[in-house]
Amino acid sequence: MGGPTKISATIITFNEERKIENCIQSLLEVVDEIVVVDSYSTDRTENICSKYPVRFIKHAFEGYVAQKNYAMNQASNDVILSLDADERLSEKLKQSILIVKNNWDARIDGYEVNRFNNYCGHWIRFCGWYPDRKIRLWDRRKGSWQGTDPHDKVKISKDRVQRLNGDLLHFAYFSVDEHLRQMSKFAEVAAKAKFKKGVRPIFVIHVILNPLFKFFKKYILQLGFLDGYYGFVFCAAASSLNFFKYLRLYEYHRRGLPE
Repeated sequence: MGGPTKISATIITFNEERKIENCIQSLLEVVDEIVVVDSYSTDRTENICSKYPVRFIKHAFEGYVAQKNYAMNQASNDVILSLDADERLSEKLKQSILIVKNNWDARIDGYEVNRFNNYCGHWIRFCGWYPDRKIRLWDRRKGSWQGTDPHDKVKISKDRVQRLNGDLLHFAYFSVDEHLRQMSKFAEVAAKAKFKKGVRPIFVIHVILNPLFKFFKKYILQLGFLDGYYGFVFCAAASSLNFFKYLRLYEYHRRGLPE
C-alpha cells in the first residue's frame, strides 16, 4: 500500500498582507506543498510568504478563473486544495482533510466544504450565506475552475463529490467600507464579462426588479433579518451589487466599453 496522498494548496493573491499569514498557517499541517500565485502585490504579501515553505510565483492577473487555473497547473501534485487568501481551515476541517488524505478514494473526484462567512466581525448564519458550499479539494485531472468572473467555481467532470465535515472560515470583509469598495470592483468585472459574452439586460427586469427581488429573497425568504444589523447591511449590499452590475452592463450596451 502507498502512503498518504500528496496535496498541493493553491492561493492567488494581490495585496493580501492582512490575511495571507493566517491562511498559510492553517494549511501547514495538512498539505505537502503551498503554491501562491501573486499578481504583483505592492504590499508585504511576498515578505510574509517568504517566512513559510511557500512557492511564490508572480503572474499577471488575467481574471479570477484564469488565475486560479494557472495556480492549479503550477502545483506539483494532482490533488489540489484551493483557498482564497481571506480563508482558513477550521480545526474540524483540517481533521477531515487529513482523513481523506490518508485514505484517498480514487472513486471520488472531489470534496466540497461548508464555507462559514465572517462579515465585519459577525458570523453570518442566514441570508443564504450558510452553508455556502464550495468544492475546494479535488483531483485536477477530473476538474478545473470555470464560471464567469468574478464568480469562479470548480467544475468536476463526473460530479462524484462528497462533503467534508468542518467549516472553511471566510473572513470576507473587515468593514462595510471595504465591502462597498469591493462591490464596485466586482460589479465592473462581472458587467464586462457579461458584455463580452453578449448578455443584453432588460432595464426593468435586470436593473429594477432583479435587485429588489435579491433583497427580498435574502432578507425575508432566507431569514437574513435574524442576522441583525449586519444581516440587513449584507443583504442590502448584495442587492446593490446586482443593481450596479446590470446598470453598468446596460450602459456598456448604450455607450460601449470604456477605454
